[in-house]
Amino acid sequence: MADTHASGSLPTPQPGTGAVALVESPVQLLNVLEWAHIHPPAIPAARDGSARAAAAVREPAALPLTVVVLSPADPTSRGQLRRMAELARDEGAVVRWYEARGGRGGLLRTAVALAPLLMRVELLVIGDPFSRLVQVLLPLCRARRLTVVDDGTATMEFTEILSSGGRLVRWHRSGRRRSPVDTAFGVFATAARRRLTPGRRRQVELFSAMPATPPAGMALRTNRFAWTRSRFGPPKVLEGTDLIGTSLVETGVVDPGHYLTVVTELARRYGAKRYFAHRKEAPDKLHRLAAETGLEIVRPDLPLELVARRGPTGRRVLSFPSTVVHTLPLVLDGTGVELTVVDIDPTWLTAGAAPRAQTFLAGITHSARDLHNLPPAATRTV
Repeated sequence: MADTHASGSLPTPQPGTGAVALVESPVQLLNVLEWAHIHPPAIPAARDGSARAAAAVREPAALPLTVVVLSPADPTSRGQLRRMAELARDEGAVVRWYEARGGRGGLLRTAVALAPLLMRVELLVIGDPFSRLVQVLLPLCRARRLTVVDDGTATMEFTEILSSGGRLVRWHRSGRRRSPVDTAFGVFATAARRRLTPGRRRQVELFSAMPATPPAGMALRTNRFAWTRSRFGPPKVLEGTDLIGTSLVETGVVDPGHYLTVVTELARRYGAKRYFAHRKEAPDKLHRLAAETGLEIVRPDLPLELVARRGPTGRRVLSFPSTVVHTLPLVLDGTGVELTVVDIDPTWLTAGAAPRAQTFLAGITHSARDLHNLPPAATRTV
């Protein structure tokens, strides 16, 4: 554990009181802060329609919040999480930082350190139900109330898997051969799926800005980014176009050569000047993009929702299918900024892309256009 700090007016949580949030990315922590901003009251959406199920998810009072950061390895994510942790402290939360990936035994040390807190906490909030770290820690938690906040588009997969009874595995990994490590962690994934399924003795809530459909019995609360909109902006809007990058090349979904060609064309066609890099994009790829397109590469120090809300922001923003095509329309509503979605052509995919890749990415794009009336970008097939 690297640090513990509290500030603000909320009482300092003690084991057995309040809510504990397990986060591993800046976006997860942002959505925990959004959840805490409107908590309570809950807006139940019990799928069985019964009054008893609806009443069960109403919470009586706000709870002090402890944020447990299970730190990632990459420097960009760590830097953004440090900034987000400071914002969390400003809001009155306690932040505990753990190097769960810090060398041999990091996970075990973290589990031992967190066990007293997790065994007695009243409400557990998690940002990534697919995380192996979270899946290993879940058996330590006896809370009967759980909340899942967005970890981007993974939320859409999570609710589909709970409804179908499938494995808690992300779409870009589902087509790969299972390794011995995958098999070993499969026991925890199965247990996590059961733990995150609503039942008579367990209340599970989804707090989401995504077009996800919770399974029967799960409460739904819509994230409209009220905290972000009240805390930042509105932004200064610049003439011109900004382009938002994606890590689809790094995850092995999109071919690097096709991606470079498409970004070059988009920059030329729309006169884009700035390229906001995804936190997981490789430095050598970004250097090549800058050299061959003339784009200014921007490495955001906070999640893009906060960067866009603070501004300055281009009057047009181009994005590949990702979480931001659902979140930025909410964050930038009323500012005059137009978000445009770039379709992923099937010919851009690598030979090793998961079978579900095209369907999943197209689903993100189509749902964003339907919900937020977003126009498509003009590109040619390369």
